[in-house]
Amino acid sequence: QVQLMDSGGGLVRPGESLRLSCAASESFSRPSTVSWFRQVSGKEREYVASITSGGYTKYADSVKGRFSISRDSAKNTVYLQMNSLKSEDTAVYYCNYMTTIQDFWGQGTQVTVSP
Repeated sequence: QVQLMDSGGGLVRPGESLRLSCAASESFSRPSTVSWFRQVSGKEREYVASITSGGYTKYADSVKGRFSISRDSAKNTVYLQMNSLKSEDTAVYYCNYMTTIQDFWGQGTQVTVSP
């Protein structure tokens, strides 16, 4: 059972940056995809960004140009660099690791963007 540890959330002002980390208890397999989702209380979980084991990245339109997803295979960690944060980015951010047969979620990390 792979365990994911989400971290890096916090309280920042609009325009500031944060870097989230998703650390896995073992190496990410191939093929696989690691994604970030976010959820505001009372709303559905929303896709943010993903990176495949082949390095292909994809972003939601709402974060394109501001967020960047990357991977450090040596550390079994995926990062989400979030720049130019807006109040509407406030949410709990969850890491998801999906292989061909399994699906794992992190516990979530709170990001709050407020003046």
